[in-house]
Amino acid sequence: MSSQCTSSEGKKLKWWQLSMIGVGCIIGTGFFLGSGLAITMAGPAVLIAFIMAAAGTYLVFDALSRMSAKDPQKGSFRSYAKNAYGHWAGFTSGWVYWSSELLIMGSQLTALSIFSRFWFPDVPLWVFASGYAVLGLVVILTGTKGFEKMENIFAVIKVAAILMFLIIAALALFGIIHGRGNEFVAPGTFNDFFPRGFKGLWTGLIFAFYAFGGIEIMGMMAPRLKNKEDAPKAGKVMLLLLTSIYLLSISLAVTMVRFDEFNTRESPFVLALERYDLPVVPHLFNGAMIIAGFSTMCASLFAVTTMIVTLAKDGDAPKALANKGKLKVPHFALGLTTAGLIASIVLALAMPDKIYEFLTTAAGLMLLYNWLFVLFSYKRIIKLSGFQQIKQITGIVLIAFAVSGTLLDKGSRPGFFISLLFVGIIGLVLLIINMIGKRKKSLNTREA
Repeated sequence: MSSQCTSSEGKKLKWWQLSMIGVGCIIGTGFFLGSGLAITMAGPAVLIAFIMAAAGTYLVFDALSRMSAKDPQKGSFRSYAKNAYGHWAGFTSGWVYWSSELLIMGSQLTALSIFSRFWFPDVPLWVFASGYAVLGLVVILTGTKGFEKMENIFAVIKVAAILMFLIIAALALFGIIHGRGNEFVAPGTFNDFFPRGFKGLWTGLIFAFYAFGGIEIMGMMAPRLKNKEDAPKAGKVMLLLLTSIYLLSISLAVTMVRFDEFNTRESPFVLALERYDLPVVPHLFNGAMIIAGFSTMCASLFAVTTMIVTLAKDGDAPKALANKGKLKVPHFALGLTTAGLIASIVLALAMPDKIYEFLTTAAGLMLLYNWLFVLFSYKRIIKLSGFQQIKQITGIVLIAFAVSGTLLDKGSRPGFFISLLFVGIIGLVLLIINMIGKRKKSLNTREA
């Protein structure tokens, strides 16, 4: 997510501006590194996973944008969940989103550390994670105006890095530059395309969905469109552009590098570029990924802090979390976010080899839980036609398919249980709050 997503509320957007912001919001470490996890599980069949994820993402955004066009709400998906199902849904949706963004920050910190180890392979992950976390907090404390301008540059760098990879891959494809080892090899048989079978496609789907995380932010920005009815069109164009970029770059990566040579420690794109006699290019690409990852990590810091403040103002979190200090920063909310960051760094120190996969799986699942809230709220907020009902059900099935796939892989399974732990804690807190509220109401009734 880019902090373009958190810019001034006074500006009205044209539909194409929302589309471009969406591209900047979504492209991040989920694609640059998370796609490597999907490739190791599915092989070249990862392309089908990305098409399925793109379809599911479109169906969720279509529902969200139609609700935004009918009834613009500042709280977007959280407000619709609350309107559709009551207080418990608004509370749960808000805290599930906060938790998912917190886990995303953890995965982003780990991804940044992995990218940094490209240059410093002997430095532990937690050292880099701590450094980037401190830098991110400093950015928030020093204000947002300059940072928003920097984020515009960061968004350009993300797209430029992918374009650089596509150009180099095209030059290699046409024999203009030559690499070391295997040249381009297209999968010629069913087993080449599905080296892990359909199970590999199933287990890799969650990471394809994760690469599209951020569309809910577009839903939050949809009320700022000059023409509210343009929200669905903005989403279609954004997803078409994003899916094209993803599919083209991944198709080239899986034909430049043998399937069994991909790993979870390196970006598939850096791995592909390393094979060519271009000593500077992998370093430039790695630097671009660090900048892109840092920008999305900082934007996630803003997102979780803002969500805590919103929850506090709505009575779904302690009121003190909305208080701002002399620096006009919600210091208590930021403190809670900082505690979450520290927990992520401790996890990285405790299990450095698997932490990225665990956190990425859990973060992706928490995002999908919120997307399910969107689809279930859709039917309650808007009267659906027969075709719209089919689209809603299809979206639910695709998400359920991605969620269930994590149970089939021993590497993803811990992430699934981490996500359930977060949901369980949120549910328990809600139950306790409701019990306390009923008890107070009962006491007040007796005293009256």
